Amino acid sequence: MKLLIRPAPEVATKSKPVRRQQMRHLRQNVRKLLARLDHNIVVSGCWDRVDVEVPDDRGLNGAVVDEVMRIPGISTIQEVAAFPLVSLEDITEKAVTAFDGRLDGKTFAVRAKRHGNHDFDSVELQRAVGSALMLAATDASVALRSPDVEVRIEVRDDNFHIAHRKHRGLGGYPLGSVENVMTLVSGGYDSSVAAYLMLRRGLRSHFLFFNLGGIAHEVGVRQVVHYLWDRYGASHGAKFISVPFDGVLEEIMRSVGHRHWGVVLKRQMLKAASELAQGNNASGLVTGDAVAQVSSQTLTNLNVVDRASDEVVLRPLIAMDKEAIIAIAREIGTEPYARTMPEYCGVISQKPATRAKLSRVEADEAAMDPQVLIRAIEARKETRVSELLDSTATPEEVELVTTPAVTDVIIDVRHPSEGEQSPLQLTGNEVLSIPFYELNRKVAELPANRQYLLYCDRGSMSRMHTVHLKAEGHGNIKVYAPAS
Repeated sequence: MKLLIRPAPEVATKSKPVRRQQMRHLRQNVRKLLARLDHNIVVSGCWDRVDVEVPDDRGLNGAVVDEVMRIPGISTIQEVAAFPLVSLEDITEKAVTAFDGRLDGKTFAVRAKRHGNHDFDSVELQRAVGSALMLAATDASVALRSPDVEVRIEVRDDNFHIAHRKHRGLGGYPLGSVENVMTLVSGGYDSSVAAYLMLRRGLRSHFLFFNLGGIAHEVGVRQVVHYLWDRYGASHGAKFISVPFDGVLEEIMRSVGHRHWGVVLKRQMLKAASELAQGNNASGLVTGDAVAQVSSQTLTNLNVVDRASDEVVLRPLIAMDKEAIIAIAREIGTEPYARTMPEYCGVISQKPATRAKLSRVEADEAAMDPQVLIRAIEARKETRVSELLDSTATPEEVELVTTPAVTDVIIDVRHPSEGEQSPLQLTGNEVLSIPFYELNRKVAELPANRQYLLYCDRGSMSRMHTVHLKAEGHGNIKVYAPAS
């Protein structure tokens, strides 16, 4: 099998030096990714095309087409059959065989190109092939404008090829032909779609995760990041950077007025992201913000958030609604990950500010200990995305307790405001109120000879922290999950 790959239309509009560079990137990307399937696949090309020759005896045709359809920078992929040129009659016979049964009841048009000296011209070729196809098909008709099927034939010197299937490519620019970015990821719908759109645009991306939910949350994010990279960005290496941010969150909740929690948390993330971007040759930051989706994403608040960084902040989802975002996630394959991602509400504000003033937010931040953010950045862990799944251990299952023993101690990990609104009432057990952002520090101070059951309203936060604490050696931690 042979593939004829055309670049995205935007590539064709570039100046000669830029176009030459982008086509070189595209050929390199195709060659590298197809080598993962078979090193014998030959990739070549010229000014306006990339040619792929697949060995006929390997059974790789479907896999090769699927791989190429996910490479940024490609407009169309045509499956072509190549033959030596014998005669005009031989071309018509090969065309009839290639489209046998595929034109019945449809409209079609023959598009022919010819390069070299031959005893026929392009118009004669189109007429001969078109007549033969009309005779061979049932209820077929010719439609030169908008046909159901296009029959493309190209004759070049002593050879010719017939393009008998056409596939739509990903579009955009070849990966690596534009600048690098740092994409902030949480594993949900928004950040995964934003990361995909940047890869499609040709922007090589590193992935930055601010961990607020312990090991369970990070395992899920690692999986979705590896999936995205493997399907759409594996032609270039990338880093996954995990920054432990629970200490920063705790400092925000201690020092900042609750109306500014969400805005300050995002500013702290951008400050950290900006510093890490500079060390990784990234020219911009990417987030999954969509205007007015939540209180911290009003235009006023986004402006305040952006002032925390000198880097350009890219928001590809800014004008999308949630349904459109989920539709893209479903199309690219990240929807199952996002749907099952542990939900973690890092900041719970009462009456959050929707039009925060920069001066007041900066005054709130001035009360924070700056060393907390510095320590979080220093404690980061960097992993090659290609090695993410190899370096990730699946978290052990946590034990759920519906009826606690009399000696069990219940730990309410909700934010104090949640506890005040709906207190946990148990008559036979000791109940401790330890907010999730203080849990890591205070559990170490508890007597080790007792069994502790973590509780929150929906169970997601308590499960994540139980996995995290058990991984750190606290074997006496379980989850309290009362029967509803």
